Amino acid sequence: MRHLFSILFLICTMQLGAQQFSTTWLKEAAPRNIGPGGMSGRITSIDVVESNPDIIYVGTASGGLWKSTSAGISWEPVFNDQVTASVGAVAIQQSNPDVIWVGTGEGNPRNSLNGGYGIYKSLDGGKSWKSMGLQKTRHIHRVIIDPSNPNIVYAAAIGSPWGEHPERGIYKTTNGGKSWSKVLFINNKTGAADLVMDPSNPNKLVAAMWEHKRDPWFFKSGGSGSGLHITYDGGKTWSKKTDADGLPKGDLGRIGLAIAANKTNIIYALVESKKNALYKSEDGGFKWKKINDKSDIGNRPFYYSDIAVDPQNENRVFSVFTYVNVSQDGGKNFSELMPAYGVDNGVHPDHHAWWIHPKDGSFMIDGNDGGLNITRDGGKTWRFIGNIPVAQFYHISVDNEFPYNVYGGMQDNGSWRGPAYVWKTQGIRNSYWQEIAFGDGFDVVPDLDDSRYGYAMSQQGFVSRYDWKTGNNYIVRPTHPEADTVLRFNWNAAIGQDLFDNSTVYFGSQFVHKSEDKGQTWEVISPDLTTNDPEKQKQSESGGLTLDATGAENHCTILVIEPSAVEKNLLWAASDDGRVHFTKDGGGTWVDVSKNLKGLPAGSWITQIKASQKNKGEALLVANDYRRFNYTPYAYRTKNYGKTWERIVDETDAESYALSIIEDPINSNLMFLGTDDGLYISFNAGRKWKKFDSEIFPTVSVKDLVIQTREHDLVIGTFGRAAWVLDDIRPLRSMATNPDLVKDSSMQLFEPPIAYLAAYQQPTGSRFGADAMYQGTNRKFGAMISYYVNPPVEKKEDSKKKKDSDKVDEKEIKKDSLTLMVYDGERLIRTLKRKVPKKQGIHRWYWNMDEKGVSRPSRRVSKSKREPSGVQVKPGTYRLVMTFGEERSEQNITVVSDPRLSVNKESIDQVYTASKELEGYMASAASAVSQLSESKQALSDYQKLFSKNKSDEMKSLLKEIKGQTKAIDSLMALYIGKVDKRQGIVRNPQSTVMTRIRNASGYIGSRQEGMTSTENELLKYAKEELAVAVKKTNAFFKEVWPELKAKIEAENTSQFKEVKEITIE
Repeated sequence: MRHLFSILFLICTMQLGAQQFSTTWLKEAAPRNIGPGGMSGRITSIDVVESNPDIIYVGTASGGLWKSTSAGISWEPVFNDQVTASVGAVAIQQSNPDVIWVGTGEGNPRNSLNGGYGIYKSLDGGKSWKSMGLQKTRHIHRVIIDPSNPNIVYAAAIGSPWGEHPERGIYKTTNGGKSWSKVLFINNKTGAADLVMDPSNPNKLVAAMWEHKRDPWFFKSGGSGSGLHITYDGGKTWSKKTDADGLPKGDLGRIGLAIAANKTNIIYALVESKKNALYKSEDGGFKWKKINDKSDIGNRPFYYSDIAVDPQNENRVFSVFTYVNVSQDGGKNFSELMPAYGVDNGVHPDHHAWWIHPKDGSFMIDGNDGGLNITRDGGKTWRFIGNIPVAQFYHISVDNEFPYNVYGGMQDNGSWRGPAYVWKTQGIRNSYWQEIAFGDGFDVVPDLDDSRYGYAMSQQGFVSRYDWKTGNNYIVRPTHPEADTVLRFNWNAAIGQDLFDNSTVYFGSQFVHKSEDKGQTWEVISPDLTTNDPEKQKQSESGGLTLDATGAENHCTILVIEPSAVEKNLLWAASDDGRVHFTKDGGGTWVDVSKNLKGLPAGSWITQIKASQKNKGEALLVANDYRRFNYTPYAYRTKNYGKTWERIVDETDAESYALSIIEDPINSNLMFLGTDDGLYISFNAGRKWKKFDSEIFPTVSVKDLVIQTREHDLVIGTFGRAAWVLDDIRPLRSMATNPDLVKDSSMQLFEPPIAYLAAYQQPTGSRFGADAMYQGTNRKFGAMISYYVNPPVEKKEDSKKKKDSDKVDEKEIKKDSLTLMVYDGERLIRTLKRKVPKKQGIHRWYWNMDEKGVSRPSRRVSKSKREPSGVQVKPGTYRLVMTFGEERSEQNITVVSDPRLSVNKESIDQVYTASKELEGYMASAASAVSQLSESKQALSDYQKLFSKNKSDEMKSLLKEIKGQTKAIDSLMALYIGKVDKRQGIVRNPQSTVMTRIRNASGYIGSRQEGMTSTENELLKYAKEELAVAVKKTNAFFKEVWPELKAKIEAENTSQFKEVKEITIE
């Protein structure tokens, strides 16, 4: 499958990736989650510890399991390290709440659902997990624990909608998950859509079995396999209920179930059939009666068909669907419980999970496509949880602003724009993100001329030209010049920005459309580039018993349009039915290279093509076929316009199907791969892949990857954990360029990114966010400096030798710390030290872009060895030198002014010169105060020494010492003020040298755009104040101090230190 390469090259390039490098090296340089959390994602399941309802577990469609121990104030993910992030069900063993069961694979089979990998169990409240089997079920929608015997657990496996397979139905374990038996199975197309247990009789369960099948181009709900089944003996035998028992005749579809906890003979069933209706049994499920078939009972059963009953009121019934409707009369009539649109307090529609406290019906938790909501008053008011960042991005893109922004479209949640980092204190808040277009969001393409504008897409090709500042968006969806030609747009259609002409954009239906005026007008530049199979174009009939012709199954459409960055008029185009074409003449002729993709099943979904940014005819291609029950990953590279393709990803490389890929535009050996199970890296052009450790980046579906070329950041769009940024991939690039770079080295400094002397702000909205407010991880302040270090491993015998020996090897001492020196030319301006990190890896050091400073005046002599911080450096290039033991590594770093400001060199020089002048004043003041402090201490020592001498002469001398001590205090007060021992916040109304210096420094340091007369005056005042103080200080040491010193020395051997004249620097 792989091509053969020279043995020497293969050994060289694979050594780093296969033997040395570990993604755990990136712990200090791990990707940052930037959110948003305010536009959350699909919640699939909820459970709460009944004895302590502050503990809540929330399962998500593709973002793992989240836990709160604070009643929803703060949350943490607790399922990062499993092979799947899709949770279909979560159940707490209420008799021992540390035991948690998770069934993976969401149970709402829309076109964008994520699969699972069986059932998991935790014995420690989610800290660790163990797989308990059922991997091939793919989707588990319910997990129920027998409250009388927690070793008995039921798993309702709905199975994969993409294939027919026997691993579906109701499973049961009686030994805590060690083994499972299938207790209810119908056929390979029928799974368990719901399962409820009688609260008064754990051996009685009601199961809803559902026959359904999804293809990429069609969905069918309903069939003879669907039905309602009841067991009274824990699953040994089952009784199917039919029309003879009051249920509808004919084929049934999905069924939702609920038992009234206070009257368990009352059971509700929301039944999909020829006429969807709500049914009710009042005898425990033997007989059923239709009670409501109006539209307010629900819609779209395939996506949501849940009902719930107030545990304290059997007549209060909730229908959980697009909206949540509530009945107060046992299901006969429903009204809307919480609004979504047209109000200021709306709750996101499309609901999938509903939890009611078993002893308090007013306490409910709702999970929907937009996140989680909690009510404590029966639904009158709701609190949205805005800090669970599980947004599902389909695509990701960036602009080139300062700071740059990340763009993307989310499942059911519109198109968004938010900062990759902010020059503000604290983190990246939800309020920094902005929805720029409505609908299900997909690709967002910022205009290369002005990122205020761009293209944002929603389902079925509804693309708009946006203006994020004003909201003046307008539709630019292509039309065909022939009125009778129906265009087929994929749910997630293709768009491509021409890289030679910023006004030219391409869009895909079954054709490639081209606009040369930013979407105002279009022309068709290709024939139908799909298979145009009429059997796969019956979307108007899709849905089965309940039609669902939303366009989600549109097929034989173009998914990818990729213009070349190095070859004008070269376009790649690929479709959802496996066709791959390219044109070299802007669409005049197209070449089909689909059949050259060896090993790729015909008709596969071509999800991405990435044209090389360096080489003509070269491209990467990602395909998957999971929509036809094939979870194998596929990725290829061509170097000859698709004549041949090299497969670079197969089932030996990744645990699940591939979704996205990108290569470093500088060094194509460095590549990143996104799969349904996470993020992978390669240092040798895809010949070997390594998955990111879950401590560094979680298991999650990675839909898209982009590199922000100015800042060399990898931006990651996930389908379930929002957006992430891996800052500065240059260290990884260096290791891909030179696999031996860190092989024999204990330390290596990498080329740093540009450092910005940015102006910072306070956060918007509120200053303090506490714990409930989402804070995406911001970049740290300062110049980011990355380095590799491999600390020496101290052996036990070495440690023992050290304890037994008084002498320590000098080299060992040096290996305890790292030193970073910053040079301006040959001038050393800063020396920083830190303890060597304990673990091998790529670490970060942040330099505040300051020079070495001077000590501040203080009454106490500082014993700190840390170099004080000084003035801010000027823009320019500086040399970094890092040492570790005897090893040394150098790099240059560029510091620039805030690009948002207009700052000239003259202004920068003014501020720098004035700041250095003030620093000189500070040094002079510090020298004076230090000398005064030492003199005062000497006098104090003599006072103690002479205190036992009671002679009159000594009393006179001690009196003089006391008086001159006060004089010294008065002199020090000129610099740093008097000692004020009063309680409370005290203030000295008198100006001092330091108040003058601080005042001037505050003004001057804030004037990035140049100084004014105000700053010059303050500088002058500081100098004048200092001159007065220095004059008095020098006078004291010239006129008073010698005489006093002589008197004291006449009584005792001198302990005085030499005094010097104070000068103003």
